[in-house]
This record gives sequence, C-alpha cells and structure tokens, in this order.
Amino acid sequence: MNYKSFETERLLIKPTSESDADFIFKLLNTPKWLKYIGDRNIKTVENAKEYIKEKMIPQLERLGYANYTLITKQDNQKIGTCGLYDREGLEGIDIGFAFLPEYEKMGFAFESSNKLKEVAFSEFGIKTISAITTKDNISSQKLLEKLGLKFIGTTQIPNDDEELLLYKIEK
Repeated sequence: MNYKSFETERLLIKPTSESDADFIFKLLNTPKWLKYIGDRNIKTVENAKEYIKEKMIPQLERLGYANYTLITKQDNQKIGTCGLYDREGLEGIDIGFAFLPEYEKMGFAFESSNKLKEVAFSEFGIKTISAITTKDNISSQKLLEKLGLKFIGTTQIPNDDEELLLYKIEK
C-alpha cells in the first residue's frame, strides 16, 4: 500500500521503511535517544531492520500513520524522525521526535512536528494528540508548549517505572 508523505519548507517527511535501517540504527544509539527515550537494544543494522518491521510498519498498516523519517530537501540527508504513535497506556495519539545530534537546535523538530500535528487533525481524523517526556528533558517540554500542547500532569506507561510529564492538545 502507498502511504502518504509530507513536505515542509526544508523537509521531506516520509514513512519509515526497512530501507532506513542504517539511519535508524544510528539514531537509536545516540546519547539523547538512550537517555530520554530508552535503549531499544538495537546493536546492529539488522536489529534496526527488525525493529522497523515489528514496531513501526504494523501501526502504519493498521492506521495509515506511524514513524516518519525526516530528510533535508537541501542535501537529501536523513536527520531525524517524527511520528504519531498509538502508544499503550496513553489516551490519544502520541507525537514524538528525535534527531541526530548535529541537527538539533535548528528548528527541524518544530517544523516537522507542527506539520504532523496539522495532518493528524486534518487528514487522519485524530481528535487528541498527547505527548510524554521526561522531567529533565526541558527542550522537549518547550517544543511541546510551542506546538500548543498543554501540560496536564504526570503519567506512567506500562512496563516503565519512570513518572513522565503528559501534554495534550485537542482539535
């Protein structure tokens, strides 16, 4: 099936596929991913391919949206991911983002997240977008507020003891 891709001024936003395994391997092993999102035990490119096949593609096939790889229009570089996730233990669809360190603090997170927020409401019929972040991830908290999400309180997701901050926005 053919799933939608999107564009912003500087980015191509395309559904993550197995062809992105090299990039996903690199991203999932960056210090900030490991600190703020967690170790997914992706130790090889083959592990990354399996992760995409088992964790990302099924939601894409079921709902028509999931994880997106972000590619710069200027030089065709894969720089990060942004996605809309149907996450167990969380009401509403979760928006999330992660970038290779060299592409942080350049406005790409807001640009891609804002586009996915727009299409979530206009094209995918999503009514509520949620987001979770760790208490010490201040840059993520600021971005969620800039996107219009409001701090609701704290929550925990299944199989994780950490208390997370919960944000929401409704259409």
